[in-house]
Amino acid sequence: MGQSNRGFSDTGLRRVRDVLARHVDSGKIPGLVALVSRYGETHVETLGTMRHDGGAPMRRDTIFRMASTSKPVAVSAAMVLLDECRLRLDDPVQEWLPELADRQVLRQADGPLDDTVPARRPITVRDLLTSTFGLGLDTTAPGSPMMQKIFEQGLYAQAELAAPNPDEWMRRLGTLPLMYQPGERWLYNISDDVLGVLVSRVSGKSFEAFLRERIFEPLGMKDTGFHVPADKIDRLPPLYAPDPQTGELHVWDEAVSGRHSQPPAFQSGGGGLDSTVDDYHAYFRMLLNHGMHGTERILSRSAVELMTTNRLTSEQLAAREAWARNIVHLAYGTGQHGGWGFGMAVRTYRGDYASIGQFGWDGGAGTSTYADPDKQLIGILLTQVGMSTGDSSRVMHDFWTTVYQAIED
Repeated sequence: MGQSNRGFSDTGLRRVRDVLARHVDSGKIPGLVALVSRYGETHVETLGTMRHDGGAPMRRDTIFRMASTSKPVAVSAAMVLLDECRLRLDDPVQEWLPELADRQVLRQADGPLDDTVPARRPITVRDLLTSTFGLGLDTTAPGSPMMQKIFEQGLYAQAELAAPNPDEWMRRLGTLPLMYQPGERWLYNISDDVLGVLVSRVSGKSFEAFLRERIFEPLGMKDTGFHVPADKIDRLPPLYAPDPQTGELHVWDEAVSGRHSQPPAFQSGGGGLDSTVDDYHAYFRMLLNHGMHGTERILSRSAVELMTTNRLTSEQLAAREAWARNIVHLAYGTGQHGGWGFGMAVRTYRGDYASIGQFGWDGGAGTSTYADPDKQLIGILLTQVGMSTGDSSRVMHDFWTTVYQAIED
């Protein structure tokens, strides 16, 4: 693309490519696909190969495990139900999820599982949407009895163990107390998986079927789903987990015969989607367009505003910011935005090159997807190098640093 793109400088786009190429040339990132767009101008870079030992090149239609960048897309299904008044923000969820009725709450989040008090109130739809229903991953206390139990029970649906089907998953979840009172504290991930079960039970369809009908098909997201079918599996690279000590690339999930080659028993809104840069671009462009895709309305303007602006109270914000700051050395600097909307982070302060109001999220498989209403910018960076080392996080940081420098107005 030699001509000057409206909104990006040629020099800036060259720097984006050069910096990404440096990471690929280092041997730490086998390959990547990156997309940036502003005002209808889209620029895509494909660098490196599908496998670390060479072979087929990365392509624009390469399919990636989106990991936690599934969250901002998966949450849209619940927003459709809110728009249609089939759910309300402050409805108790136990009508559809009786497994979550009559909760007990740990006296101390990292304490013994039998030292509990009754929940002060029922869990609501809003608690699930804001990740504040009382259960989630606490990366600051990985050895706590609750964290051990969550992994033992297969409740972290993206982990090694295959998660059970949704009803069994909910049954197991229902055997656990909450870590915090409903609405008290932002906690990561589990609420996004519960939302998928809620959508399925309210709609009477599988979570994937509902997403496909209401979000994926209208947006033309033809390569997005919870597994990669056999006729597309050659477009899925392996997922690598670098050795934390040596940095050596180990295959964590193969493409053929791997975790994403068959329909999963549990369709995880927290981290189960597979997709491409163009599918994700269509989705984030819809959010920037206040819920419109061309002439078709996918979500109401109000639903998009709720999702993409901060929904946490000052107390919840303080806890989330402290969490993010205290694990920068473990998260390699990701996760520091301040706020949280529904299913995604929202930047509430200027902490790096991005504008306040930027929304999106990163994924542990080396994926990063954000939109910035202030700059009318979308950026998507997809690798398949897991965050067992900081290599994929550093690529993300450098990607965003150069993308913001490439803006010329």
